[in-house]
Amino acid sequence: MTDRAWFDAAKGDIPQWAASMPKDADGITIDWDWVRSLDLAHGVGTIPESTPQSIHDALKADYATRERLESIIAQCNSAFMTDFDRFIGSYRLPRALAYANRRLNDNINTLLHLGEQQHLWAVSRERRGRATIAVLKPYSGSGPSNDDQGMLDLSGEAGGTSAGNTAAENSDVKFPTTVALDDVQDRTAAILDARAERRKAQRFQKRAGDAAMARANLSGATSPGGAALPGGAAASGNATGHHPKPDWRDAYLPGRDVDAVMGIDIETTGIDPARDYIIDVGFEFMNMASPRPAGEPETYAYEQGYYAAGDAYGQSRLAFGVPPENAALGNALIAKLTGIDVRGRSSEAGYRLFDEWPQAQAGLLARLTQQPYVAHNATFEHSWFMLNVAGYAESYRAGRITIIDTLPMSRQWDPGAVPTNEHPYGDNTLDAYAKRQGALDSAHNERHLGLEDSHIMLVAMKHHLAALKAQGKGPWGSTGRAGVGGKSCGRKR
Repeated sequence: MTDRAWFDAAKGDIPQWAASMPKDADGITIDWDWVRSLDLAHGVGTIPESTPQSIHDALKADYATRERLESIIAQCNSAFMTDFDRFIGSYRLPRALAYANRRLNDNINTLLHLGEQQHLWAVSRERRGRATIAVLKPYSGSGPSNDDQGMLDLSGEAGGTSAGNTAAENSDVKFPTTVALDDVQDRTAAILDARAERRKAQRFQKRAGDAAMARANLSGATSPGGAALPGGAAASGNATGHHPKPDWRDAYLPGRDVDAVMGIDIETTGIDPARDYIIDVGFEFMNMASPRPAGEPETYAYEQGYYAAGDAYGQSRLAFGVPPENAALGNALIAKLTGIDVRGRSSEAGYRLFDEWPQAQAGLLARLTQQPYVAHNATFEHSWFMLNVAGYAESYRAGRITIIDTLPMSRQWDPGAVPTNEHPYGDNTLDAYAKRQGALDSAHNERHLGLEDSHIMLVAMKHHLAALKAQGKGPWGSTGRAGVGGKSCGRKR
């Protein structure tokens, strides 16, 4: 297909999704005709006139659209992965919805900034429960709260506004400075908290049912004392005497036969794959057991001069851009963390957007399916690939992708990962894990760039596995697995 014809193909999948997923993540019946009516390729946001009420109304409409879209997107993974009879053939519809939602989120942030410029409100970013949200407060005359994020020319006049003036101050039109704020507050945190409470109640109900079944001796007829409840098996523990409980992340632990792997790390403009953009991808290869392949270049120059390639090979660094609206707003947090200033990463400056670059997606998918891939907190990368890489979800569901995670390696098998008040499950950041495993000098910190972080992760993993093998622990312990291990899926019957 050429250009954005895949959006039409994605909408063609709606009957499959409608048959398998009648309700969204909040239990609301999905209006699939509404979904079909959306112009996913060209934008679902509202572009208002530059008047206070129009800006208010556009923000209110965009928030409502985003809530509907994100509740659908949030349910798609579960529906797709539990579609054992394969009624749903493709994951391109959720990818198309996420594509549109990212641009919608940019539009929302532009409206928030425009409202600040016109003294309609002040915006503060606040952590509320499971999300950081934009909180609107009455304008107090103190000026925009996010003036380090870049300045937008929203005045409609050539040359834009000066750093100290708002669009309203540079216009002959004088606007009132107050609009109602109660109905334009970001409800993301409340929605996520309510969703989590419903899941918690469902888990409690399931555990109660399992317990009742065990007490009635119906789930283990050969056990006179009643069957043990699920999840009761003990973990192997570590050298400090700390015994981590089994965890769902343990499915991502490597097996004793793991060898050739690809380490990967991505940098993004935020933490939500349905709102934010991939701007940096770094990956490289390393063999955990066999010798480094002959013929590969002997050295590679990382940004950190004190990094040595060692056993790594096939290094690659990829840079991607953001839409002009996103670049105009800037992102001070990401610039500070990674050194990447998105104001210079606009698609108008020649940077390609990852979610608009089929060839880049296809190339990455080919590498992800050739051998297990490794990431630290791999569910993060996995969630981004699901909504950004064409064919990834389908390959994962078919069992063609195996994922290994070094975070549970740190949590379960690293003696240094002991619980503290600050870190109840131990300090399992990549920075801490790499330092404990001798992959990063204590005088330096994790770089937060894809390739450099992939490198220290793989070096740490190789050191760790060698130590565990010598001690007969981890994959070579009583609870270890044969084979490469990791998490992979296949058709269940």
